[in-house]
Amino acid sequence: MRDVKHVVSFYRFTQLGDRESIRSRLLTELSRLKVVGTLLIAEEGFNGSLAHSSKSFLDKAMSRIKSVTHSPHLHVNESEADSNNPVFYRLKVRLRREIVNFGCSLNLHGPRGQHVDPKDWDELITQPDTMVLDVRNRYETEVGTFDGSKVVDTEHFRDFPSFVERELGDKKSKSIAMFCTGGIRCEKASQWMIEQGFERVYQLKGGILNYLANTPVTESSWSGECFVFDQRVTVDSGLHQGSYEQCFACRHPLSDADRQSSFYKQAVSCPYCVHTTSPEQKARYGERGKQVELATKRGEQHIGSKSVLSSTKKSFA
Repeated sequence: MRDVKHVVSFYRFTQLGDRESIRSRLLTELSRLKVVGTLLIAEEGFNGSLAHSSKSFLDKAMSRIKSVTHSPHLHVNESEADSNNPVFYRLKVRLRREIVNFGCSLNLHGPRGQHVDPKDWDELITQPDTMVLDVRNRYETEVGTFDGSKVVDTEHFRDFPSFVERELGDKKSKSIAMFCTGGIRCEKASQWMIEQGFERVYQLKGGILNYLANTPVTESSWSGECFVFDQRVTVDSGLHQGSYEQCFACRHPLSDADRQSSFYKQAVSCPYCVHTTSPEQKARYGERGKQVELATKRGEQHIGSKSVLSSTKKSFA
């Protein structure tokens, strides 16, 4: 059996009571289990991604989260990381206004898009009257997406409404099949579209991660890898750690070809930012890289070292 780290991601939109008490209890109990990652708690629900080298410890952590939040049927996406990848550097349990930034909280009693199981997804998206909508941000869609999908092409999720108003305003009678990484963004995006008068809105249950977990590679309509918000940067179709790294300066995911570019300088620049950062910024990034390298030689863990020396993502978002 491969020596790997285990990673889980999950969310639930639900009315939570004493959020400070929930935060305190979960911080204490998850710290005791020595899991790392981020758990966000808001009035509208909770959203998290956690990692541990022991699956049994991670299972115990999820059991505590389900109990404290009264969410026994919580759907959990599971994936893997290389054993030497920290995935996250520490545990953070934080209170937020939203568990995913859209500019407004979800109406827990309002209509949302119809959930579509992975086994039924490919049939839906091949229907001639269906528009397949990738609601993720631009840098995520460049790594991989479903064949034939329309990408939203935004820098931030909160820009989704302006994209729809600009490009989809005349398509309210079409079937819209939307997807995102783990399903959470589709909950808000689908509700907003229904409020704007879109008549047939569907969303991939559990997102891309759930689809990849339940669809054989030989039958999958997914192309490329899937961006994730942690030190792995991407996962492949088997939900193992992917091949991308991430630029320390601009956080753009980098393929092998990107890292062969003359514009790529480890910890300093890449083809996507070399012309947009100043000499002073490049100097700071370079110095940061040197400090990480020195810490590594001393056998110390420097926070952000994975991001600098391997150009990977520094945090869950």
